[in-house]
Amino acid sequence: MNSSLQQAFIKKAATLISEADGLLVTAGAGMGVDSGLPDFRGAEGFWRHYPALRASGICFEDIASPIYFPEHPELAWGFYGHRLALYRDTTPHAGFQILQQIASQMPNNAFVFTSNVDGQFQKAGFAQEQIVECHGSIHYLQCIDVCEQDIWPADDFEPQVDMQRCMLLNPPPRCPHCGSLARPNIMMFNDWHWVDTRSRQQHQYLQAWLKKTRRPIIIELGAGTAVATVRYFGERQKAPIVRINVHEATIGKGAKNVSLAMGAQQGLSQIQSALDDMGYFCKTQL
Repeated sequence: MNSSLQQAFIKKAATLISEADGLLVTAGAGMGVDSGLPDFRGAEGFWRHYPALRASGICFEDIASPIYFPEHPELAWGFYGHRLALYRDTTPHAGFQILQQIASQMPNNAFVFTSNVDGQFQKAGFAQEQIVECHGSIHYLQCIDVCEQDIWPADDFEPQVDMQRCMLLNPPPRCPHCGSLARPNIMMFNDWHWVDTRSRQQHQYLQAWLKKTRRPIIIELGAGTAVATVRYFGERQKAPIVRINVHEATIGKGAKNVSLAMGAQQGLSQIQSALDDMGYFCKTQL
């Protein structure tokens, strides 16, 4: 894309945002790349981050399923324990603050719908009541046997992982009710036992927000087509979409859609500059 056409798209995105009364952020794995997080694109990309699993031929879809927890809990928690520690240590990139700055000028502020389980939106300052984590969160646990429909924070679990073997070294977390092994409260592949009570409560908050928001604008960030939950959700809302995606930016040709083939932070930064030029951040909300 030539620079003049790209700038036209940036300006169009800024105009659509200036006309909205609420910001709906829809985000996939690509949102975290600028913070240094892996997005596991393809088997090779996954094995690059977890070489110990390459030797066993274990791909992302295998390890990101419940089957290894009862059979090989040290391996399952080696993978998820490393991710938990990584997400705890990661600082959200500047794009998160740009989203908050944009939303602060809208009467209904923002709501987030994300397939990411990393908790980065909360870490960046978004309130729990304005986020749907449609696949759950690694920062919460549940019983592997679902003895109770209970979900509790993982705050007390400090994983120690041997990354050479992708193995948990310390004892895994246990269910406080029955003592069975605990697992992340994440909807995994081929998962029939995910406890979704937290996610359902989040959806109720989202529906209340959508009901009061008459002119939402969607900014979709790093949401791919391999697991298209985020894309499908956004496209069902019948609202203008600004799609920011390095690899899969294609979008329908509706007059209210914009496609930006770039990373999340870069796209948001350029939109911020265009909004600034328009005087967007100088207006006062009543």
